[in-house]
Amino acid sequence: MASGDGFSADQRYDIDRAIRAAETACRYEFSLYVGPAEGASAEFAQRLHASLIAPGRSVLIMIDPAARVLEIVTGSVVRRVLNDDAVRLAAAAMESAFSQGDLVGGIKRGVSQLADAARQPATLHASGHASGHASS
Repeated sequence: MASGDGFSADQRYDIDRAIRAAETACRYEFSLYVGPAEGASAEFAQRLHASLIAPGRSVLIMIDPAARVLEIVTGSVVRRVLNDDAVRLAAAAMESAFSQGDLVGGIKRGVSQLADAARQPATLHASGHASGHASS
C-alpha cells in the first residue's frame, strides 16, 4: 500500500493482517494499490501486477476510490485455482461494502474471499477400500 493512501495506522494494520492471513491460507501473494490509476485502470492494474516480484503467483487489487474503480488481476498460477466467477463474487462483495462507505471492510472481505477461493484443494489419498456395494 502506498503511504499516502489516507488510511489510519489501525486501518493499515487491519488490512495488512487480512492480507497476511490470506497469503497464509492460500500460499499466493496479495498486493493492494489504493489511489488514482495512471491512464486506463485495467491497463494500469496490469502494469502494477507485472511489476510484482512473482506475478504468476500474485493477486493484485487496485482500487481508485475517487473514480469508483476496482480491478483485480490474477497471475497465471493463481488462475489455475481461482476462476473468474470467484473473482467476480469477491469484487461484488467489495463493491457492496464500498458503496456503503466501508473501504477497509470491503478490502478485508474481498481479500478473504479471494484467498478462500484460491486455496489448494486437499489431496485425496486412496483408502484401500474398493467402492461399490457388497451383496449378502
